[in-house]
Formats: sequence, C-alpha cells, structure tokens
Amino acid sequence: MESYRELRDRQQKEFNELPLGFAFSDKQFDEMMGKWGLDPEKDLDKIYRIPGGGFIQKKDHKHFHEVLDRHNAEMEAAKAADEDGTGFLYQMFKYELDNHEYGYTGELEDTLDCLGLTWEELKASPVMLKALDKASTEIREREGC
Repeated sequence: MESYRELRDRQQKEFNELPLGFAFSDKQFDEMMGKWGLDPEKDLDKIYRIPGGGFIQKKDHKHFHEVLDRHNAEMEAAKAADEDGTGFLYQMFKYELDNHEYGYTGELEDTLDCLGLTWEELKASPVMLKALDKASTEIREREGC
C-alpha cells in the first residue's frame, strides 16, 4: 500500500504528463495552439476549456477524465482501507496540515478545503476524526502549542 505522500506524488506526476495547455493571454493561447499544430482562430472546435486557465484537445478529453476518475478512486480506496485512522488518513492529515502551516496558524479550514472535506463529513467519520486529532496533536506538540 502506498503512503499518502507516495500516492500524491505519483498522481501529480501522472497529471503533469497529461496533454494540457494553459493560457492567460492571447499570446499564450496562440503559442499553445501552435504547439498543438492548431490554428488559434479556426480550430476552436477542437479544444475544451478546463478550470484554472487550462485547455485540452477534444481528442485527449476521454483520457483526461479516465486519469482523474482513477485518481479519485485510488484516493478513496486508500482512505477506506485505513480502518483505524493510524495509517493513510493520519499521513494525509499530517502532510496537509504541515503543508498548510497548521503549526503556525492553528487553522484547519485550508487543509479541509484542499482535501475536499467538509466539517459535516469529518464529524460523520470517527476514523477521520481520530486521524485528524492524532496529526494535529502531534503538530501542536512539535510546535510547542
């Protein structure tokens, strides 16, 4: 079983390898289209816009969704496999709490947002609450809070 960090890093690498383009100006859009061998005025019907200023060619759209769906399924399976909150879920919360400077801010919201979790979902899962409590306690103790 992969650790949270291993899963996250592998999925990020796979996502980075997707044939996506990003453009935040007309010049960048023209360059992106040229890189794809497309005309920026005539070939608009061959691309889709995705969030964050991104674009993908229609021919790659199915693969894009297959990768995202697989990533979501892998993450959910890894979370579900942690039956007591001391494995994957603990690693997940510890990594993301550190990444979002919980030891400095004491705020959980950014971490929950990053993980796509709501307070309601968290409260409904004793295992997740246990993992969050263990990770946040460890960080507070490390930081002397």
